[in-house]
Amino acid sequence: MSELIPEPYRVLARKYRPQGFDTLIGQDAMVKTLANAIASDRLAHAFLLTGVRGVGKTSTARLLAKSLNCIGPDGQGGATISPCGVCEPCVAISESRHIDVIEMDAASRTGVDDVREIIEAARYAAVSARYKIYIIDEVHMLSRNAFNALLKTLEEPPSHVKFIFATTEIQKVPVTVLSRCQRFDLKRIPTELLASHFGGIAAKEGAEIEDEAVQLIARAAEGSVRDGLSILDQALAHGHGKVVAADVRDMLGLSDRGRTRELLAALIGGDGKGALDNLAAQYALGTSPDALFEALLELVHGITRTQVTGAPDAAMSEEERAAVSDWAGSLGAPVLHRLWQLLLKGLAEIRSAPMPMQAAEMALLRIIHASTLPDPGDLVRRLLAEPRGEGSAPSAPTELRPPPPSAPSAFKAPPRDFKAFVKMFEDGHESVLETILHDRCQLLRYAPPTIELNAGDAPADFASRLGACLKEWTGERWTVTLTTSPGMPSLKAQAEAEAAAKRARVMADPAVRAVFEVFPDAELVDYEIGDTTETESSRSAQ
Repeated sequence: MSELIPEPYRVLARKYRPQGFDTLIGQDAMVKTLANAIASDRLAHAFLLTGVRGVGKTSTARLLAKSLNCIGPDGQGGATISPCGVCEPCVAISESRHIDVIEMDAASRTGVDDVREIIEAARYAAVSARYKIYIIDEVHMLSRNAFNALLKTLEEPPSHVKFIFATTEIQKVPVTVLSRCQRFDLKRIPTELLASHFGGIAAKEGAEIEDEAVQLIARAAEGSVRDGLSILDQALAHGHGKVVAADVRDMLGLSDRGRTRELLAALIGGDGKGALDNLAAQYALGTSPDALFEALLELVHGITRTQVTGAPDAAMSEEERAAVSDWAGSLGAPVLHRLWQLLLKGLAEIRSAPMPMQAAEMALLRIIHASTLPDPGDLVRRLLAEPRGEGSAPSAPTELRPPPPSAPSAFKAPPRDFKAFVKMFEDGHESVLETILHDRCQLLRYAPPTIELNAGDAPADFASRLGACLKEWTGERWTVTLTTSPGMPSLKAQAEAEAAAKRARVMADPAVRAVFEVFPDAELVDYEIGDTTETESSRSAQ
C-alpha cells in the first residue's frame, strides 16, 4: 500500500483568507453597504474595489461572488451577505473552479482581444449560477483600447452579468469606467486591529508570541493584512513556533526600541560620545543607519503626538509609553520640531551619501550641536530687551502704517505732483493707464496743465487717452508730450530702490547682525521699521 502524499503547506495569507464577510476585518462601512444593497435588492451591475496591497480587494470580490450566487445548504436560498460556505456554488468559488465566476488578471491580459472575449461570453446566460461574474484584478493595467471596448457592455450589461474590478492605482482607471461602477475604497487596517488578528492566528497555529513581537509585525505591515501574515509566517519559521521581539527586529532589520530611546536621550542631553557609541553598537547588530534614523523620527513623532493629544500610542509597550509621556511633558514644541527637521535632513543625507555610516555620525553630531544653540525667538527677545546704546536697535519697534487713501469727491484741481497724478488714474479706475504711468514712465517735466514723459513702449494712443481723461476730470485741456529722452526713474523703480535701501539698513542693524552671526544660514523674510527720523537726520549731519 503506497504512502499517502502529505498535503502541501499553505502560507498563512492563503490559509486564513476570509471565507465570509464576518471574518473580513477593517472594512465595516463597505460590508454594511453591501448588506443593505443585497437585502433591498439594489445591486449594482459593476463594482470597483480600490485600496493598497493586502487590504482584501480580491478576497472581497470572491466573497461578493459567493454572496450573489449562494443557494444555501438546502439549495433554496437566495443572495445573502452571509454565504453558507457549504453549497456547491460557495465551495466551487472558494476553490476558484466555478464555471460562471471568471477571474482575469489584467496585468497579463491587457489587450482589446482579451476584453472582446468577455464581451462575447457575456451574452450567454450563466451555466449553473444565478449570476455570471467577471472578476478583473489590477484593472488599471488594461490598455486604453481595451477600456473603450468594455464601456458599452459595462454600462448596459445583461441582467445575469456582474462585473467586479480591483485595483491599487485608481487614478489610472478612466473616468468613463469610474462613472459606470459602484466604488468602494478599502481602508488600511489599523495597527491595533492587525495586532489582535495576528495574535489570534498565532494562537490557532499553536505558537507562542510576545506582545511586543506582535506589535512590531503589525507596524511593519503598514495596514496590509497580507504583508503582516507573510511576516508572521517568516517569524514562526524563524522561531520554530516561538516568536520573540528580538528575533522579529533582527529579521526585519529594525533598531532596538530601547536603544533608540537611549540614543534620543543622548541627543537631547548633548552626549556626543554616548550617541556615537550607541550608533556603533546598533550598526554592529545589523541595524542600518537609515533604519535607525527612521526609528528616531518615529519616536519624535510619537512624542509630539502625545504632547498634542495627551495620550501615547496604545500600541507602545508600557516602558515606552512612560518615556514618551515624560519627554512630551518636558520638551517644548520648538525643540521637537527642530529635532524632526534635523533628523529628516540627516536621513536624506544618509540615503544619498557614499558612506552612510559616516553621514549618520555627522548628522547625530549636528543635532547635538544644534541642541546647545539658543531658540531664535528667545534670542531676539533678549537682544531687544537689552538697554539701548548708541547705534543699537530700538527696544520696541513701531510699525509704520500709511494713512488710508482718501477718495476725492471730484477731479477738478490738478494733482500737486506726479505721484498724485498717477493716483488720480487709479482712483478713476483706469488701471491700464495707471500701470503704464507707474511702472514704465520716466517724468521729464510736470507743470499742470503740461506734462512731458518718456513712456517707453507704451501704446500709440497713450497720449490721446491721457488727454481725454485729464480733460474729463480736471476740466482743462492738457498738453501731453511723449519723448525718448531719459527722465527721472519710474515710480516703480523708485519704490524698489527705496525698499532695497531699507533692507540694507535693517541688515546693518547691530541686533540683526547678531542674529545672523548665531544663525548664519538664516534668511530675512520680513521686517518692520520704527521711527527713523532722528537717525536719518543725524546721518545727514555727519
